[in-house]
Amino acid sequence: MAEAHQAVAFQFTVTPDGIDLRLSHEALKQIYLSGLHSWKKKFIRFKNGIITGVYPASPSSWLIVVVGVMSTMYAKIDPSLGIIAKINRTLDTTGYMSSQTKNVVSGVLFGTGLWVALIVTMRYSLKVLLSYHGWMFAEYGKISRATKVWMGMVKIFSGRKPMLYSFQTSLPRLPVPAVRDTVTRYLESVRPLMKETEFKRMTALAEDFAVNLGPKLQWYLKLKSWWATNYVSDWWEEYIYLRGRGPLMVNSNYYAMDFLYIIPTHIQAARAGNAIHALLLYRRKLDREEIKPILLLGSTVPLCSAQWERTFNTSRIPGEETDTIQHVRDSRHMVVFHKGRYFKVWLYHDGRLLKPREIEQQVQRILDDPSEPQAGEAKLAALTAAERVPWARCRQAYFGRGKNKQSLDAVEKAAFFVTLDETEQGYKKEDPGTSLDSYAKSLLHGRCCDRWFDKSFTFVVFKNGKIGMNAEHSWADAPIVGHLWEYVLATDSFQLGYLEDGHCKGDTNPNIPYPTRLQWDIPEECQEVIETSLSSANLLANDVDFHSFPFDTFGKGLIKKCRTSPDAFVQLALQLAHYKAEQRLRLFKIASEKHQHLYRLAMTGAGIDRHLFCLYVVSKYLAVESPFLKEVLSEPWRLSTSQTPQQQVELFDLERNPEYVSSGGGFGPVADDGYGVSYILVGENLINFHVSSKFSSPETDSHRFGKHLRQAMTDIITLFGFSSNSRK
Repeated sequence: MAEAHQAVAFQFTVTPDGIDLRLSHEALKQIYLSGLHSWKKKFIRFKNGIITGVYPASPSSWLIVVVGVMSTMYAKIDPSLGIIAKINRTLDTTGYMSSQTKNVVSGVLFGTGLWVALIVTMRYSLKVLLSYHGWMFAEYGKISRATKVWMGMVKIFSGRKPMLYSFQTSLPRLPVPAVRDTVTRYLESVRPLMKETEFKRMTALAEDFAVNLGPKLQWYLKLKSWWATNYVSDWWEEYIYLRGRGPLMVNSNYYAMDFLYIIPTHIQAARAGNAIHALLLYRRKLDREEIKPILLLGSTVPLCSAQWERTFNTSRIPGEETDTIQHVRDSRHMVVFHKGRYFKVWLYHDGRLLKPREIEQQVQRILDDPSEPQAGEAKLAALTAAERVPWARCRQAYFGRGKNKQSLDAVEKAAFFVTLDETEQGYKKEDPGTSLDSYAKSLLHGRCCDRWFDKSFTFVVFKNGKIGMNAEHSWADAPIVGHLWEYVLATDSFQLGYLEDGHCKGDTNPNIPYPTRLQWDIPEECQEVIETSLSSANLLANDVDFHSFPFDTFGKGLIKKCRTSPDAFVQLALQLAHYKAEQRLRLFKIASEKHQHLYRLAMTGAGIDRHLFCLYVVSKYLAVESPFLKEVLSEPWRLSTSQTPQQQVELFDLERNPEYVSSGGGFGPVADDGYGVSYILVGENLINFHVSSKFSSPETDSHRFGKHLRQAMTDIITLFGFSSNSRK
């Protein structure tokens, strides 16, 4: 009862002498520290808002400019070409200032105006410079003199020590490609996949669209591109993700794996303690905008950082027609799932983050808790795994009031969701294939009721200390989660570390209140919906054929000796594995160059799919039908591929710690008769692949695909005169 006593700020009893108040000093202390923490965060946000608001200048540069202006004034030099004198005359009409005060105020006002003008000029100049994309289309590994000059100009106008959101106001608008260019590139891309008669028919549809309806739809996109900096992102989020009524599990959510070979500790609670503390450290860096923006081309070209904002404290809320994303500015707790029970765990004590050993203590308390799940509680999360409409109706009917609302709020407004999994997962040397496949499927769908698929991410800790993550897709793309995950793995192993006995460093703290069981009152009608959702989710999960495997015959080190892009090499190996056709070196080089050209066009805003998708959305708003767009957007994606980029290579010293290699992550198949393939280029000598398909399709087999992929990689490297063991 100690924690219940601390949860009340004061108690009172009625006595013959009146009311006796007994204040709880511990509770009042926690209230004070909580308020102090809140005001600190507000101050940091205010300060960061100022710093970001004046970037690429700095607040201190205002003083430099003003002092410079005042110095020239006292030297009897007018740097304003008469503007200061006009300001002085205007101030003279007030009659409240002395001559000296008017001179000072005039100088300060002009200096401030000059400073603002310089900021605007620098931002606009940077925006114009960043609109240049010629550097991206240069030959692989070569930088021209003109590009070097351009890089120097970008760095001059980029300022010093940028924060996460510093470049947001300096990024150019996403350009709208010409309709004719997009249609032409589309026809080029599908030409090898269509029969002659089918291609002629599609060409006729495309030509008609490019001449007639296309320009009309394009006018609206142009208008939107001038109003919004990105004409795609909001529609893509809403119509591709939030309006989807199918299950998030397998179809949308994706996963990230732990290190391939290493488990730093086999104590489940200890691994949770370090990794959760690392997650909180990352969130603190994110709140303070201390994460460096991603820069390309030798730390020169910034990428947009907008997607980072909703990493934590975010949940997808189901609706009958469309879902919404709920993001709260701050959350001081996490929710932990174990053996069918939900626990609310505070992340702060005495006004500070819980330390790793203290989090381990809290997690161990949950593991030791003998209580049983309440009626309907154990399988509750199955609602988030299945179709969206039943979940939306169930949420509205049974979770809108009382203890159910309070508990659901605790889940949806938590910093993140944690699952203490009862299984052991990870790479096993004696059975690498089966063990990695099981690990991948566990992270992708688990038991269908032990991950909260609506949360921005569910952090999973397995019984043997292995960890992983399941992420919801609508709020951000995989590189954002990948960046977080790299930080967590590196901080856990290389910064925090463990004691020799496997526990987290530091001491336990008996004064921290126990985790709180969330209370549910789930009626039988709701339990029936939960059971139906679980059955549906199980059918989907059991249909997933997953094959995750490391390819260590060679890696990007040998591929780069072929003077080709490692990504293009792997992408063409995937195509070869899918179709198993004969290739020759000349054709490979042509295909490789074509692939690089297409993804560069996509990176510069001239991709095919986004433009055609937005044209289709406009056509729906205008209530006009386009046979061309309808057919294009209904084509199945039988081979969906994605590279997981390594973004913070400085965090991992693979020469000193060669066993600390990442496994990457994966996703489910996009088409019922297709494959979903993810891969990560780790160091110089390893590529990890994740292949998914469906057992129900007679045309697909993930293990067969993996076998063909290994052979395709070897076949292609021999075209360049290298043997498969050249790296050795």
